[in-house]
Amino acid sequence: MRRAGLGEGVPPGNYGNYGYPNSGYSACEEENERLTESLRNKVTAIKSLSIEIGHEVKHQNKLLAEMVQTFPRTPSRLAAVH
Repeated sequence: MRRAGLGEGVPPGNYGNYGYPNSGYSACEEENERLTESLRNKVTAIKSLSIEIGHEVKHQNKLLAEMVQTFPRTPSRLAAVH
């Protein structure tokens, strides 16, 4: 995000832009933008991962429910085999 007018009209020796006179866009702001973008990418990755985990949990719960329904019938099936 570029901000117009930063550093313009700063008297010599007055480093209001974090030590970067007349820069128009300070190195600190550039670093903040880079870090913000990095954080945004990490948050997006975590969000995607959490959604995938949610899908996996639903799938595992479905399998578990099927197992709970199947196991009570298993002893009778095994007894019939002997």
